[in-house]
Amino acid sequence: MQNQTLIQYFHWYYNEEQTLWAKVKNEAKNLGQLGFTKVWLPPAYKASGGGYSVGYDAYDLFDLGEFDQKGSVPTKYGSKAEFLEAVNALHDNGVGTLADVVFNHKAGADELEQVKVRKVDPENRNEFISDEFEIQAWTKFTFPGRGDTYSSFIWDHQCFSGVDWAEDTQEDAIFSIQNQYGDKWEEVVSEEHGNYDYLMYADIDFRNPAVREELKYWGKWMHETCGLVGFRLDAVKHISHHFFNEWIDFMQNNAGDELFIVGENWEINSAEELQSYIDRTEGRMQLFDSLLHLNFHEAAKQGNQFDLQTIFDNTLVQLSPNLAVTLVDNHDTQPLQALESYVDYWFRPIAYSIILLREQGIPCVFYPDVYGAKYEEDGQFIELNHVEELPELLRLRKEKAYGLQRDYFDHPNCVGFTREGDTEHDNSGLAVVISNGDEGIKRMEMGEHFAGQIFIDALQKRTEEVEIGADGFADFYCAAGSVSVWVLK
Repeated sequence: MQNQTLIQYFHWYYNEEQTLWAKVKNEAKNLGQLGFTKVWLPPAYKASGGGYSVGYDAYDLFDLGEFDQKGSVPTKYGSKAEFLEAVNALHDNGVGTLADVVFNHKAGADELEQVKVRKVDPENRNEFISDEFEIQAWTKFTFPGRGDTYSSFIWDHQCFSGVDWAEDTQEDAIFSIQNQYGDKWEEVVSEEHGNYDYLMYADIDFRNPAVREELKYWGKWMHETCGLVGFRLDAVKHISHHFFNEWIDFMQNNAGDELFIVGENWEINSAEELQSYIDRTEGRMQLFDSLLHLNFHEAAKQGNQFDLQTIFDNTLVQLSPNLAVTLVDNHDTQPLQALESYVDYWFRPIAYSIILLREQGIPCVFYPDVYGAKYEEDGQFIELNHVEELPELLRLRKEKAYGLQRDYFDHPNCVGFTREGDTEHDNSGLAVVISNGDEGIKRMEMGEHFAGQIFIDALQKRTEEVEIGADGFADFYCAAGSVSVWVLK
């Protein structure tokens, strides 16, 4: 069985002449050949920004670039027909599609409503700082461009727990909507700001049973319409985990095949917090390992002062490897974004060797690391270069990274690991040596079945040939501040 490998097929500032859906279709064969098994695509539905929006300001989940709404028919990425063509092209090349799901909020309402609210302290959302009063809020979604096609559900203030804008007073604040389902926020896992239910726009209230049913109906419609293999769930720590348990069970029961579901619970402090979320959702979804990303970022900044023996400390892949989706960067951490923590270039091949070639975790590659990216915002010009070693590392994951893993994380500046291969993949097995300081050498075991065989560095950082001893061990080399991957000659 081939290793699972994901790619996030977009970045925040995607600006190429070719629409993204067209590029996906044209690149589908290449993506399959590189070894990707699943592609995570950005939000495919209409956002409040219409044809200009990245998609996280979700407006109409049923409009996949089909209706004239918010100033355009297509989304930023193309039309519904082009989206379906892209998904089908991926499928034809053995690659599944993950759809991006924004359930936390809706934006760009069609009508104002008179709504009862109380203001809350933005630093402690559990504390009210006003009595109940009424405001005019953008909370009614009628989707006039789509009408009743696919769904006749109308979203109104009973579907939301909070807003951040009062139209009549032109006031920007966090307003808790006082509706029949409660006068406080929902129970969510994150206790940041007291309770982090409210994030932005019109915050969806999952205590409303009609809302839960509509989102289950949409999920089934989306899966069946598009032929998806799974979903990426946005901002899960701001949403009731009880809802996700219900929604995922419904989706899995209706899907036929097992769906792959990964949640974004962006944690910056404690792997135990990620583990707590896994416990509350009872392992129903994978989570992105934001803490491993932050370790990579710190390791790149510190250079040879970083102790490579600690690279997995306080990470999800250490606590729950079977539910960790590992990454080097994503659209939130790229330059000019709010969570900017981009891993320096010298360390990116090292980071990718760690997430792609080890047994633990399912890796997710970032679009610019394959294609590069150039963009500008507020007078700042950014150029992200592709990672030169990435195609070879992807090939090695697809063909070689199998079998028993042995770890040699026993030196602060030079670490390594081996995979001894298996009988299912011809000539599989490899040895990885990493240095963040001087050139290194690491004596590691490949297994006696390799005795007398010659290994070379697939990344061509070293020119030596290494012969495996009768005991299955050999000395493997690595250039300074680099990574070498040794495979059968």
